[in-house]
Amino acid sequence: MTGAGRGLPAAGFLLAVGSAASFALSGIFASALLSAGWSAGAAVTARITLAALVLAVPTVLVLRGRWSLVSAAWRPLLLFGLLAVAGCQLAFFLAVQFIPPSLALLIEFLGPVVLMLWSWARTRVAPSGITLAGAGVAVLGLVAISGVVTGGSLNPLGILFALIAAVGNAAYYATGASADHGIPPLPFVGLGLGIGSIVLIVVSSVGLLPFAVTSAPAVIGGVDLPPWVAVAGMVLISTVLSYILGVAASRRLGAMVASFTGYSEALFGIFWTIVLLAVIPSPAQWLGAALIVLGVIGVKIGEVVRERKPDTDMVDA
Repeated sequence: MTGAGRGLPAAGFLLAVGSAASFALSGIFASALLSAGWSAGAAVTARITLAALVLAVPTVLVLRGRWSLVSAAWRPLLLFGLLAVAGCQLAFFLAVQFIPPSLALLIEFLGPVVLMLWSWARTRVAPSGITLAGAGVAVLGLVAISGVVTGGSLNPLGILFALIAAVGNAAYYATGASADHGIPPLPFVGLGLGIGSIVLIVVSSVGLLPFAVTSAPAVIGGVDLPPWVAVAGMVLISTVLSYILGVAASRRLGAMVASFTGYSEALFGIFWTIVLLAVIPSPAQWLGAALIVLGVIGVKIGEVVRERKPDTDMVDA
């Protein structure tokens, strides 16, 4: 084991679960603001910009004397800011205008499947059977959640935006997992949020992204709250806190174990939707949720088996 905190697995799991639970609240805060008359562009711009400002000081302190790392890592930072931050968050906020936050979150969690397909197309190396089986199960889960099998259906625009968010989720894993540039996780996230906020501010200012805010109360759990309370919760709990807890968990558990634990976010999304919005998924959607979670776990297990197989073959040789 390496790392200062790697000897505290229980604390690491608690941090990872806390990160998942806090991030899963983002859909609740977003839905409240959108119902109060905020546009999706205004909500996501406020979230990313304010979170970037909160993390600005820690980012500068950590990178003091190491700014050369940033210039050398401009490509992954740009991809992270554009796709994993701005693109993913905006698509998710658009999705929750049409479908429940918990279902949008579950569809977004198809990101690892998207990443697997992209890697397959890029390398022309077929995934393992376990990975392909997991991807198939996850897709079946998406079909079940959409309601097509039972004769009903979710709004297709909501599903489309959630799938775009899944692409951003895949970009998050692809760019965030790379550590060759030497930038620690916290400043990497801080810089990515900064890039994403610049993009969102620019497209909003030129009118490409509708930007509307209101002073109407945001309703959460049947309680009327000032909109700034929902914004503060979205920024401090679902962005800053979730990222900080996630980084701390990764340092104790390692990236692979932390990512497995992070999939509990989808389950927390359902829990918060039931408790705070009183929206209960149908039996078919419950089945779809379970299939997506199982499928994504299957994809990750397939990746682990594939990564360890060369080492096993060398030992056998």
